Amino acid sequence: MDEQETLARLHEQITQVCEQQGVTPQIIFVDDGSTDQTWQIIAKLSAKDPQTEGIRFRRNFGKAAALQAGFSACRGDIVFTMDADLQDDPEEIPNFLAKLDQGLDVVSGWKKVRHDPWHKVLPSRVFNWLVSSLTGVQLHDHNCGFKAYRRRIFDEVELYGERHRFVPVLAAARGWKVGEIEVEHHARQFGKSKYGVSRILKGFLDLLTIYLLTSYSSRPLHLIGGGGLLCFAFGGLGILYLTIMWCVTRIVEGMDPLNLHERAIFYYCIVAVLLGAQTLLAGLLAELIVSRTSGTSQAYSIAEQLNGQSSNLSSDPATHVTELGDTELGDTELGDTELGDTELGDSAANALERGNPEDV
Repeated sequence: MDEQETLARLHEQITQVCEQQGVTPQIIFVDDGSTDQTWQIIAKLSAKDPQTEGIRFRRNFGKAAALQAGFSACRGDIVFTMDADLQDDPEEIPNFLAKLDQGLDVVSGWKKVRHDPWHKVLPSRVFNWLVSSLTGVQLHDHNCGFKAYRRRIFDEVELYGERHRFVPVLAAARGWKVGEIEVEHHARQFGKSKYGVSRILKGFLDLLTIYLLTSYSSRPLHLIGGGGLLCFAFGGLGILYLTIMWCVTRIVEGMDPLNLHERAIFYYCIVAVLLGAQTLLAGLLAELIVSRTSGTSQAYSIAEQLNGQSSNLSSDPATHVTELGDTELGDTELGDTELGDTELGDSAANALERGNPEDV
């Protein structure tokens, strides 16, 4: 968004790196509601370079929408996302490709040395620690917009809201392999960050949503019902104890009668029983909803599948494997023009499509 000063230079840098790697790029810019000359510059770049494409939103829809639009337009097998403010360096692209060649499906950048103000760096580090601790996906910089993905991941991972920063977590929950590499982070030269303090609160709420989706989406009663059982058990045992004491104090001579309405714990126990019962009911309703809608999406991700019927046709095992993973020859890079870590804005995307050697 509003990146008119950087687009031409970013396009040139990406093109040079692709030429050095011997690949043909598909570069996609997504204009996420810019108010300056961003779209006019994208149009000029597209007119000069047939491999450059542009998508313009009617208004600012956010980074997740910009990424989704870019992913839908990409035709290659490997997708890159990067900010368009020139803080991400396209020279890192070969390093990402080398990491993917080691068997990873998602490679996230790690801006170990950041050139951002402290009020962005400190909350980001706290957020990254929370995400890694809660989800088990150990990345130093979940917020980094410079990432590489295998295109097929987005057949299973849906983007909306602010979920773009959690794509590695969502992919890992589906069984895709996630890793990271250190990347160089440049200081901002143009424009300004469009994120404020509200991003911290939104990020925390999004984290809770992702934790629920990745851990309990198919078994909500285990999360909701667990707390409900504890409340119900605490309240039930408390009421049972008070009932026994009420009877004992009236049977045994010399003991002062226990009046339940004079004990605050009696009311606490009643509240705990009611809260536990309502929570258990909510969990059961959630399970009912999941059971009625689970048929619309797969709860698993297949890497490859063997056809047993054809296993006797050849002695070469490779002929019996139907790979449901990557089938296209090509690399796709998609870059987002968001400012800073995960900012909304124009998305710059590259698609590196590797063809036959004689075509390169």
